[in-house]
Amino acid sequence: MKKVFVFLLTAFFMSIPLTSRAEEGNEIDAGSEIIGHVTDAHSWHLFDYVSDGETHSVAVPLPVILINDGHLDIFMSSKFEHGHASYKGYSLVGGGSEKEEIVYTDANGVVSKPFDLSITKTAAAIMVSVILLIVIVMLAKKGYKKRPNQAPHGLQSLVEMLVVYVRDSIVRPMIGEAKYQKYLPYLLTLFFFIFFSNILGLIPIFPAGGNISGNIAVTATLAVITFLITNISGNRHYWTDIFNTPGVPAWLKIFPLMPLVELMGVFTKPIVLMIRLFANMTAGHIVILGFIFLIFILSNLFGTLVGGGVTLVSIFFSVFISLLECLVAYLQAFVFTMLTSLYIGMAVETPHHA
Repeated sequence: MKKVFVFLLTAFFMSIPLTSRAEEGNEIDAGSEIIGHVTDAHSWHLFDYVSDGETHSVAVPLPVILINDGHLDIFMSSKFEHGHASYKGYSLVGGGSEKEEIVYTDANGVVSKPFDLSITKTAAAIMVSVILLIVIVMLAKKGYKKRPNQAPHGLQSLVEMLVVYVRDSIVRPMIGEAKYQKYLPYLLTLFFFIFFSNILGLIPIFPAGGNISGNIAVTATLAVITFLITNISGNRHYWTDIFNTPGVPAWLKIFPLMPLVELMGVFTKPIVLMIRLFANMTAGHIVILGFIFLIFILSNLFGTLVGGGVTLVSIFFSVFISLLECLVAYLQAFVFTMLTSLYIGMAVETPHHA
């Protein structure tokens, strides 16, 4: 109890300089700041600092790759100076509550959008996540080579536990004993990528902190891959149940109500996968940031002491939500993998009478 009291007291005194700065400065646009933190960007923002009364941003520049009128331009995002400068006619617009984009202005003042292939923050975070995940798996593999036919040890134990759990508790029951091995590599990759990316997104220190699963393009890509594998693997029984559903009155088949409903289900399943993962992970980040910005908002309205007092409540709830997010990070990986296994199992299932 004494340690908790010291922690809260320290948090209170540390918050006074921050809330004083918020009180003396301009009004904070909390909505814009929060959306700016959870959306994609062309640089990886680290922190801001104040010097000579001006706020300066520190960020990791990322490669900008543009195709404009058949011409390829490659440069670093630092050329934009955080949106305050243009380079070769290119300018960085948006940010905050608006989508960040790069536009090109020609000599006549005509504005157009080039084809953007840049390595954005989300793309860079995916690379970091994949590289770290490969290193972890290779270290586990190295452990098996060094200690063959022995009980797993250290990191090897964690990887094996998760692999066996996904195989025996998710994939094998959903797809079936006869066919699960064919799809196991994809489903293991899916689970580990989502779980590891979610965990990295909760660590606010570079090179972690990227909101990978909170990007709709990432979850859409995973959903499309699941959609293709499911429907390419679908057997005759799967497609017959869609267009000639057994047990349905003939008039519903002639007036193709049920086939249309079943066919819509083929497309809505991956959409549900996409939105569920995106919404749950984004919501958690927004709630945590909301509690943090509550300190500055109330400091501006009621003064430093009130902001410092609110800090205690905000930190408590931020820590609580962060711990809850750790559980959600696992649950979302579990649910996405389980539903994907279920959809594949339904597509490759053989009727019992056969």
